[in-house]
Amino acid sequence: MNDSELRSCVEAVADPEFGRPLGELGMVKQATVAADGTAEIGIELPTPAYPGQERITDAINAAISAQSGPAAKVTFSWVVKGNETGGKIGLRIKNVIAVGSGKGGVGKSTTATMLAYGLKSFGAKVGLMDADVYGPSIPHLCGASGEPPVEEVTGADGQKMQRIQPIDKDGLKLLSIGFLVKEDQAVVWRGPMLHKLLTQFLAQTEWGELDYLIIDLPPGTGDVSLTLSQLLGLAGAVIVCTPQKVALLDAVKAISMFAQVKIPVLGIVENMSGEIFGRGGAKDQAAKSGVPFLGEVPITAHIRELGDAGRMSDIFNDDCPVRDELLSVCQNIAMAIAKQTIDAPALPTLEVL
Repeated sequence: MNDSELRSCVEAVADPEFGRPLGELGMVKQATVAADGTAEIGIELPTPAYPGQERITDAINAAISAQSGPAAKVTFSWVVKGNETGGKIGLRIKNVIAVGSGKGGVGKSTTATMLAYGLKSFGAKVGLMDADVYGPSIPHLCGASGEPPVEEVTGADGQKMQRIQPIDKDGLKLLSIGFLVKEDQAVVWRGPMLHKLLTQFLAQTEWGELDYLIIDLPPGTGDVSLTLSQLLGLAGAVIVCTPQKVALLDAVKAISMFAQVKIPVLGIVENMSGEIFGRGGAKDQAAKSGVPFLGEVPITAHIRELGDAGRMSDIFNDDCPVRDELLSVCQNIAMAIAKQTIDAPALPTLEVL
């Protein structure tokens, strides 16, 4: 085959996740034949957490062999799609994900932290912002401490400005009011103060280049969720709930809130799934609400022990009994964003007013 024939062959292959031709999805970045006859294929993936790259290689190898014979040699290279949405405040973040719940006590912060470390394990650059102002849990879950430094930097326009530097913990960029107040100090603030703090956490923080910024929302549908919906063009929201009915009722309210403020719901995660709280309630509710079901996080002492010890960075070690289930949830969330991007118009720019 020549270059043109090779590209036509590869572009006609259906992506195993999306079920559409690679060419239609714009995923073929290189298709050339080297001097020795090797087919050199470059594929652009929509996320670092794309599951099963081998399925793409198998499908392409089969298509090339069918057209040019089984002796054809094929090499692959991979890049990840970039779609920065920095807007006027200059953030270089590709995807902002809100993690919320209708009620407290369902493991929302633990799930947000798990998601952040999970996406990082796939090679993504990730930040985790704790917007649960009244009950910040992220510093403890990650075993992080210290006050974020404020440094003077020079902007693109040559102007000097003060920028907050996130805490770096195990390669994860963290920011929380828990770094700014004593552990036993209550935050007693009204809405305008919350709005100001969240604006600083976003517009005045040196997040750098990130593939994902995970925002841990407070439970319910109050001020913080509304403020963020006004400030950000989010890739979507993840709803966390436990299987029992009382939690599902509140999850429905969270779905309704995100719909009202035009934030797409990526789906529902069922946390603490198992004998104690039951199983399958969130999956049934997702079907009723017309949103994706993103998977189960089984109830296990291992997750609780790592959270209590501030060692959530170890959640994806080989000794985690539910490692595969957790990685699957992370991949499902990443692919929900990718599918939404393909199927929907471009998201609004990230802008703080």
